[in-house]
Amino acid sequence: MRFALFHGCNIPARVEQYADATAAVCLRLGIELVEQTAFNCCGYPVRNSDHRAYVLSAAKNLAVAEQSGLDMLVMCKCCYGSLKRAQHFLSQDPELQADINNTLTHENLEYKNKIQVKHLLSVLYHEVGLKRLKEEISKAYSGLQIAVSYGCHALRPSTVTEFDDPVSPKIFDRLVEATGAFSVEWARKLDCCGAPLTGINDQLAMDMAQKKIDSAREAGAQFICTACPYTQLQFDGVQKRMAAQSNNGEPIAPILYPQLLGLSMGIDDKTLGISKNEIDLSNITSFLISE
Repeated sequence: MRFALFHGCNIPARVEQYADATAAVCLRLGIELVEQTAFNCCGYPVRNSDHRAYVLSAAKNLAVAEQSGLDMLVMCKCCYGSLKRAQHFLSQDPELQADINNTLTHENLEYKNKIQVKHLLSVLYHEVGLKRLKEEISKAYSGLQIAVSYGCHALRPSTVTEFDDPVSPKIFDRLVEATGAFSVEWARKLDCCGAPLTGINDQLAMDMAQKKIDSAREAGAQFICTACPYTQLQFDGVQKRMAAQSNNGEPIAPILYPQLLGLSMGIDDKTLGISKNEIDLSNITSFLISE
């Protein structure tokens, strides 16, 4: 399997361990990730202020991937949702596609709707498969309870994103359970983490994240598993801020899914960027047992 790897803007700047862990896990699974230096922003930041600029930004990435002959593998759920929506708009509006392609000709690009955009979790679940993942696990978790945070942009609108059932998703839970961990049910599992409101209404953004964290704690979760840089940063930042204000108890550390999976595969902490997470994750290895 070969994919054009789409980093987005946030991962290289703030959550580079997500890319490191993804690369390590994919290497172990025989997935080749091809870097594309011509990729740019997915367009999400201007999606609600300038529709054409958003679609143009997204379409350039799609055209670059098409030119390489590769489907896209995306780690960020915001980027995933943004690119999938742009594909939808282009497929539904031939005039828009013609207009966008007219601009792309200046960079010798053209979007022909011949590639697929796939999230990392989708590739692991549908194309690698749980059976293969379990074969690669050398140190399964025992007694580890995880709260999975699905995020919003991959689930809705489901007819566009085609990721999972928006009301009762299972993909992320099954991927976590493949490592031997237990995926707990929690009341705010599908709630927004509040990240889109950061910088607009910080208090509301913090309240939304804190309610999710409290819900995970009440369900007995020892860690929260994420698969989006924004959610990871939100859970890290809010809990560090609350700790500084002497509120609440011990934080529940968020862990990126390829880090969780990588540890169970026997990949070392440094390669997975475990120390780069804001909240200490070192105690998670105490749940690992040799197969």
